[in-house]
Amino acid sequence: MRKFLFPISVFILFFICVAHTKVKNEAKNKTFSDVNLLPNNKVGVVLGTGKYLKNGTLNHYFKYRIEATVTLYKECKIEYILVSGDNSRFDYDEPTDFKNELIAQGIPEDRIVLDYAGFRTLDSVIRAKEVFGLTNFTLISQEFHNERALYIASKNNMNVIAYNAKDVSKKYGFRVKAREYLARTKVFIDILFKVKPKFLGPKIAIE
Repeated sequence: MRKFLFPISVFILFFICVAHTKVKNEAKNKTFSDVNLLPNNKVGVVLGTGKYLKNGTLNHYFKYRIEATVTLYKECKIEYILVSGDNSRFDYDEPTDFKNELIAQGIPEDRIVLDYAGFRTLDSVIRAKEVFGLTNFTLISQEFHNERALYIASKNNMNVIAYNAKDVSKKYGFRVKAREYLARTKVFIDILFKVKPKFLGPKIAIE
């Protein structure tokens, strides 16, 4: 059995590297960090995350995605905001947390639409098309996350660009960045096997 461990390990590492590279390459020229260079879109889709960390402190990923979303709206780069996040437990509601904070930052409530079934990035991106009828929109998250979401969009015939929210410090985000390699491998497999979102549902127009 031991003689197979090395080649299996090499294959796994190779597969992870291939998935990472393909996701990275797919996002070339589709992510923007300068709001002035970002093309306009009717809808910005902000990818959810928890407002607080397990220790009760504010999640910087949440904070910076809020800041990025507010910037795009106030710069007239987007007209509507679709917040896609996890609401799988009664005591955990990413979309509503985003909505409340966006309203507090001056975004009109009637410009915010919530997707409560964005349990993971694949669900958020595909539901944007299948449920909300979007094929052209602007993703809003940190760059590493945007790259993975763009890969999913491209494999589902969607014309999507992304605006990069401010990233967190290397120390703060080390575990998240490490997990991203596995997440990219997982999404590569999901696309290969045509995995669908957990829920779809009736069409909802954004207007």
